[in-house]
Parts: sequence; C-alpha cells; structure tokens
Amino acid sequence: MAEVRDGLLLVRVETAHHRWDSRKPFYLLRFSILEPKELAGHSFAGRLYCTPRALWKLNWFLRDFGYDAELLGQDEVDDKNLVGLRGVVKISHIVVNGSTLLNLDGFAPASQWEKLSDALPASATHPEVMP
Repeated sequence: MAEVRDGLLLVRVETAHHRWDSRKPFYLLRFSILEPKELAGHSFAGRLYCTPRALWKLNWFLRDFGYDAELLGQDEVDDKNLVGLRGVVKISHIVVNGSTLLNLDGFAPASQWEKLSDALPASATHPEVMP
C-alpha cells in the first residue's frame, strides 16, 4: 500500500477498532480518501489514543466527524458508530527510532472541506501518494 504525503484530506472512516494497551489504549482507524479526487479510493490507517492526556483529541475528532452527540454526552464511544463518519483530517509523518509514523494533526467537519481546501496552498490540500 502506498503512503499518502502530509496535507489535508476529506475522508470517511472505513473501520474502527478499540485496542487495549495498559499504557496507551487507542482506536485504530482506517480512512478512505474522498478528496482530493486524485487520491480518491486510497486509504490509510491512524491511531487516536484514549489516555487521559489525549482525550481532548479524541473528542475533537468525534465532534468534527459528527459522532452521535447523545452518545458523546454519555462518554460512550462505539466502534460500529464510527464507521461511515466523514470529515477533514490533516496528516503529517514523523520519524521515530527509524520508523515513519503517521500523525492525525487536526480535524474539521466535512462541510468545511471546500473552504479549507481553497484557503491553503495546493501542496497542503493536494498531497501525493508516495511510492
């Protein structure tokens, strides 16, 4: 599978799985790219951690991707309810101990895609697939 370069993407959640780790529990998410058109159909995976220090980011993702507000208000996250959610994600890559890791840096509602993609340079909104 090819790796997607840093930038903004309009995506849909294809799969979501909660993974328990005693130090850093997380959600493993597989996203399908909807926009930009030249990347439509490609996918990538990312993690959202569930540690107390990282819950703000998980909540940001859930809110901007339109997760059920009632469930969110009850602090309930169901993997099945994540599948199909759409939104904008900003990704970047970092190298840690020789391994390249994908970061989910930010989120926005899908309705903001046009506005965000028009406001940024082409390189930020039109990432390419790396071989």
